[in-house]
Amino acid sequence: MKVYNTQTRQKEELIPLEDNHFKVYVCGPTVYNYFHLGNARPFITYDTFRRYLEYRGNKVSYVQNFTDIDDKMIKRAAEEGITVRELADRFIAEYFKDADGLGIKRATVHPRATDCIDEMLDMISTLMTKGFAYVAEDGVYFDMSRFADYGKLSHYNLDELEAGASDRVQADSGKRNQMDFALWKFRKPDEPFWPSPWGDGRPGWHIECSAMVRKYLGETIDVHGGGQDLIFPHHENEIAQSEAANDKPFVRYWLHNGFINIDYEKMSKSSGNFFTVRDLVENFDYVVLRFFMLSGHYRMPINFSTELLTAAANGWERITTCIENLDFVAASAPSKADNEQAQEAQQNLRAATEQFQDEFVSAMDDDLNTADALAAVFEMVRAANSAAAIDGVSAASLRQAAHKLREWLDVLGLDPNRGKQAIPAEIMELVEERTQAKMARNFARADQIRQDVLEKGYQIADTPQGPKVSLL
Repeated sequence: MKVYNTQTRQKEELIPLEDNHFKVYVCGPTVYNYFHLGNARPFITYDTFRRYLEYRGNKVSYVQNFTDIDDKMIKRAAEEGITVRELADRFIAEYFKDADGLGIKRATVHPRATDCIDEMLDMISTLMTKGFAYVAEDGVYFDMSRFADYGKLSHYNLDELEAGASDRVQADSGKRNQMDFALWKFRKPDEPFWPSPWGDGRPGWHIECSAMVRKYLGETIDVHGGGQDLIFPHHENEIAQSEAANDKPFVRYWLHNGFINIDYEKMSKSSGNFFTVRDLVENFDYVVLRFFMLSGHYRMPINFSTELLTAAANGWERITTCIENLDFVAASAPSKADNEQAQEAQQNLRAATEQFQDEFVSAMDDDLNTADALAAVFEMVRAANSAAAIDGVSAASLRQAAHKLREWLDVLGLDPNRGKQAIPAEIMELVEERTQAKMARNFARADQIRQDVLEKGYQIADTPQGPKVSLL
């Protein structure tokens, strides 16, 4: 497998430090609200990346954090008259509701920042001892002038960044350099705080991830993922403080996903142009949202619209309908192909399965190209539908095609049963009564039952394999 490494700006073969064991860290949400569609993209992208690595036989130690202390959390908790911890508890629970709905697997570890304060203080102490950090009036800062490799991820020039710094940054109390960033913020009135050797306070944002990476995965990890907006300054600062503290390379492969745009502008809470996942699932199933995300390459921007989500829903229905039809036809299919045309159809289906398996893997091996992987799925759907339409194709061949489609969809985190409602027993009893009526040539009763089923929201299709009932 090759992935595009943001740091080197090229595709590189993905090789773990330990044989068949990848250590992956992904920046998680700040838990002060429901997450929006833009937040969902990295969660889905790197969950798919993890699933594919596991599909190819690798072990994956996967860590995704919760940022449960920052300015936004303090502000919202104060507005609601609750503690920051209570706010975090609520929205971590809400995160899991949406994440579970989107088919996002639980991480190996989901650490909270506030549960790793000791590790952050230990890393800051190391930076102080080695001369990379200093105490100012309002906190402890990382001294950018001491880290020569700053900018190697974003490829920004430090002198240009300093020259372009805002007046607000220049006015920060006690900083030696405009680009120095906070490792520890001293206590303010009515804010949560923890004791430290330098004074009561709370951690800066960047030190949280560095400390959690080191605690749960070690000093050097294979892959770090996140959105493009985190390249600078967050990930750049993570590199600086981690490599300064550990004297080792921090991350071997940096992966960053593109934005979700609304009217070609980045979706974000700060600008107010966002849709939460919780809002969107009132009209579209979770699985459609995931399918929509995976229909584009993860590094490319995706433009959001209701029309595009509707198109995604239709595409997803085409896949699930194919699998349902394969299961339905296989239930009454012969154990062996019983005619020459059926034998030829089986051979074609077998060849198609092998071809599209190769295309699926090749696409995923090429920098997680889920768009092309889904193209292989749709080609398989076309081939499977053609085979299912031929009388006499064996049940085993049809079930194998359905199994292969389910296998690929599972790699993509797409559950074909998601959002599907079981046909109620009452409806199935009516369908059976209609079958008996037709056998007794009581066609008036059979037509009446069909109408009754329609009025209850279901339709009956008569096929060579028997009646097939589905939701309208």
